[in-house]
Amino acid sequence: MDALAQDEKTAYIKADIESTSDSDASDILDDPRDIITRVISVEDDPTLSPWTFRAFFIGIGLSAFGGVLGEIYYFKPRTVGDSTLFLAILAYVIGVLMDTLIPRRGWFRYLNPGPFNKKEAVFIVIMVSAASGSALGTEVLAVQRLYYDITPNAGASIFLLFSSQLLGYGIGGLMRSILLYPSKMLYPGLLPLVSMLQAFFKDGGKDNGNNRKRMKVFKIGFSSLFIWEIFPEWMFPLLTGFSVFCLANPTSPTFTRIFGGSNGNEDLGLLSICLDWQYISGDGSPLATPLRWQVHFASPMRRFIGNILCIIVIVIVYYKNIWGSRNFPFLSQELFYENGTVYDQTLILNDNLEVDPVRLQQQGLPFYAGTWLTFLLTSNMAMAATFTHLMLWNRSDLSAAWSWATPKEMKKMWANFNWKFWQDEGIREVPGSDEDIDPHYREMLKYPDVPNSWYMVVLVLSFVTALVIIYKTHSTLPWWGFVVACSIGSIFTLFFGSLSAMTGLGVGFGSFVQMVGGFLHPGKPMANMYFVLFSSNAVGQALFLLCDLKLAQYVKLPPRAAFTAQIIGTLLGCILNYSIMNSIIDSQRSILLSVEGTNIWSGQQPQSYNSQAIIWGGLSHELFTAGKRYQWVMWAYVLGLLVPIPFWVVHRYFPKLRADYFYTPIILYYVGWLCVGINSSVMSYFLVGYFSQWFLRTRYPKWFIKYNYVLSAAMDGGTQVMVFVLSFAVQGAAGKAHLFPQWWGANQNGNYDRCATLE
Repeated sequence: MDALAQDEKTAYIKADIESTSDSDASDILDDPRDIITRVISVEDDPTLSPWTFRAFFIGIGLSAFGGVLGEIYYFKPRTVGDSTLFLAILAYVIGVLMDTLIPRRGWFRYLNPGPFNKKEAVFIVIMVSAASGSALGTEVLAVQRLYYDITPNAGASIFLLFSSQLLGYGIGGLMRSILLYPSKMLYPGLLPLVSMLQAFFKDGGKDNGNNRKRMKVFKIGFSSLFIWEIFPEWMFPLLTGFSVFCLANPTSPTFTRIFGGSNGNEDLGLLSICLDWQYISGDGSPLATPLRWQVHFASPMRRFIGNILCIIVIVIVYYKNIWGSRNFPFLSQELFYENGTVYDQTLILNDNLEVDPVRLQQQGLPFYAGTWLTFLLTSNMAMAATFTHLMLWNRSDLSAAWSWATPKEMKKMWANFNWKFWQDEGIREVPGSDEDIDPHYREMLKYPDVPNSWYMVVLVLSFVTALVIIYKTHSTLPWWGFVVACSIGSIFTLFFGSLSAMTGLGVGFGSFVQMVGGFLHPGKPMANMYFVLFSSNAVGQALFLLCDLKLAQYVKLPPRAAFTAQIIGTLLGCILNYSIMNSIIDSQRSILLSVEGTNIWSGQQPQSYNSQAIIWGGLSHELFTAGKRYQWVMWAYVLGLLVPIPFWVVHRYFPKLRADYFYTPIILYYVGWLCVGINSSVMSYFLVGYFSQWFLRTRYPKWFIKYNYVLSAAMDGGTQVMVFVLSFAVQGAAGKAHLFPQWWGANQNGNYDRCATLE
C-alpha cells in the first residue's frame, strides 16, 4: 500500500474512532495495537463475575427469543439478521431491571449478588448471538422436506445441527494462536459494540446523566419502531415499497420489472421508497455502517456503484434475451423447463437420489433465470477478484498474517496439549518480548484458558457424530467426501479468517465449494448439499467463534465463561431452529414452494440451495464445463482474477485519480445482488446511511457520538420484537395467516406497490 493510501487509511480510522469513543484521539493511529488500546480500554476489574443467576436466566431467555426469530427470518423475502447491538442493549436493560427490583438480603443475594456488570452483559450477548440466526443445517433439512419428501427423524436432525454447528468451533478454537491473539487480528466490526458497552458501564455502570439520556433515546426509538412496524408489516404494506412509477402506470410489465419491489422476487425496486425498517436494515443497519470504514474496506459507496451496475446489467440480460431469459420469470432461483414451467427435479433422480441419465434425457437439462445466472457469474468473479486485489493492495498484511502459520508457531499450539482434557488447566505463558501479542490478551492471562484439548474434544465429537449422521440421513455423501469437506473448511478458515479478522471483510465462496463438491460427486445433488454444509458452514462457525472470543478478550470476560456461553447458546439455538422450521413448513408449504412467495413468507433461500445442489451436484459436467450452456459461470473465475489489475495500474501511475477507492470484489459482488427478495429498500438504505454517516456525523458530531449506535440498536430491536409478535399472531408462523382486509394500502390480490402482476 502506498504512502498516500496509508495516510488516508489512518485518517479514516481516526475519524471512526472519534465517532465511537468519548476520548480524544489526538494522534493518527496507524497500528492495530494503537487502535485497540486507545479505542478500547485495556483495564480490567477481576472482581466482576459473569457466573450469576441473572446472566444465565437472561441469556437463556433471550437465546430462546433469538433462536426463534432467526429461523423466522430465514423464511422471509429478505434475509435479515438479529442485531447484536440490540441484543446487547436488551441484555443491559433487563439486567439493570433485575438488579433494581430483586432484593439482596438473605437468599435473594444469589439472585442479585450486586450491580449488573459488563462481564455479565457480554456473557449474555455471546450466548444469545450463538443461538440467534438460522443454522445452515436447517436449510438442508428444509430442502429435504420441501423437494424430496424426506423427513429425517427428530433425533438425527437435531444431531445433524449440533455436529455441523460445533465442527467449526473445534477448527476455529485450535487456530486461536493464529487468528485471535495477534494484535493485527483486529475484528473491526466489534468496535461499535465494545465502545457502546464501555459507555453503558463507564464508572462502574453507575447511573450517570449520559446513561440516562442514552436510555431515553433507546426507549423512544424502540417504542416508536415497535408501533410503526405494525403498519408496513400488516395494516399498510404499501409502505414496504412505494413506487410513484407503478402508481402512475399500474399495467406496465416493464415498469414492474424495473420499479417494482414490494413483494418477494417482484423486481428491481429502482427509485422505490421503503418505510419498513426490517428491510432497510436487513443487510446491516445504515446507522451503524460507516460510509468510509477504511480506504480498502467495504463501504456503502461501493455497494451503491454495484447496485447501479446491477440494474443496468440485469435489464440488458433480460431484454436482450441472453441465456433465453425472457422464457423465465424475471427474478427467480428455481429451475425451469425451456418453456418456463418449474422443473420437476424428482423426475431425473433414481431411488438413491442420484441423477439417472435415462430420465435426464427424457426431461432435458434444466434452465436458470438469467438474473440468477448473473448473480452466479458476478459472485464468482468477486471471489476470484478478492485474491488478486489482496495480493496487489494488501500483500504485506497477508504476509504478516501467514507468518503465524509457520511450523514453529504451529508447534506451540500443541506444546502443552493434554489428552486428559478434564485435567487440562489451560495454563498460558507468553514471552514478555513478544510485541505482536494483543495487549488485551496479555491482560487475560490471569484467567484460566480454554485448553486446546477441549476444542479437540469438540472437533472429534462433532466429526464422529456427523460421520454417523450422513449415513443415517441417507445423504449419499461418502465418508471420504466428508473428510475432504472438513479439510476445505480448515484451509479456508485459515485464509479467510485472517482476511476477516484484519479487515472485517467477508468473502462469499459458496459457489466455489459447490463446484468442488459437484465435480467430486457427480450426479449426487443431496451429497452436494451435505458437502457444502460441512465445508462452508464450518468456516462460518469458526469465524463466528473467533469473533466472539475476541469480544470476550476486549471486555476481559474469562475464556471459559465465553466458551460456556457459546456452547449453551448454540445447542439451544439448534433445537429451536429445528422446531420453528417444521412449524413454518407445515403451515406455509405452498407459499414456500411458489416462485414469488409473499411479502411475509418466501422460500427463496431453500429454493436457491436446492437449485444450486441440483445444478452443481447433479449436472455440473453437463452445464458448466467448456462449451456447455453455462460455461461462462466457470470462466468468471478467470475473468475475476484480471479485473483488479487495471485499477491497480491506474492508481500506481495516476494516484490522484483515486482508483484505489474502487474495491472491485465488492462492486462485482453487488452487480448481481438484486436477483432475489424485496428490493424496494435499496434507495432508502442509502438515504438513511447518508443522513446518519455524513450529515449527522459531520454537522452534529457530539449527538452522533452519544446516540447514533444506541438509536440504531433501538430501531432494530423495536422492529424485531414486533416482527416476532406479528409472525405468530397474524402471519401464520404457527398456523393460519390472517391478512389485513383488502384496501388501497393493502393490495392482497396483487403486488402491494400496485405494480402490474407478472404471469
